[in-house]
Amino acid sequence: MTPRLTRFLETAIYVDDVAASRAWYERVLGLRALNPASDDPRICALGMPGGQVFLLFKKGGSVQTLRFEGGTIPPSDSLGTTHFAFAIEESELAAWRAHLAAEGVAIEGEMRWERGGTSVYFRDPDGHLAELVTPGVWPTN
Repeated sequence: MTPRLTRFLETAIYVDDVAASRAWYERVLGLRALNPASDDPRICALGMPGGQVFLLFKKGGSVQTLRFEGGTIPPSDSLGTTHFAFAIEESELAAWRAHLAAEGVAIEGEMRWERGGTSVYFRDPDGHLAELVTPGVWPTN
């Protein structure tokens, strides 16, 4: 029998400039750095609702095993762009559209799903495809 997973804890993307991406995610999506005093150019951990963490890693900055007093972290990296989605309430959809427009973030696409949910797609400074999702897209949301 497979042991039970409880939730996603971390999601990571790889960016060209951690500080610039941090500023963008703080300004546009309202995320906040979990260690705001850190100026590590390789990583930034942003807090998400529900105790989740959105990690920004410097492209090419984590290709060596990291060794600490408590153990090691294996290397990781990624090239190209990726896709991720943030859950929002249906009642906030119009406010998010207006906020993205005010921040100069172009909405590239929208989808109304047969289950009733809506997706709004836009890009971050590194070209990653971000999505805002209202309930009804998946049976789980």
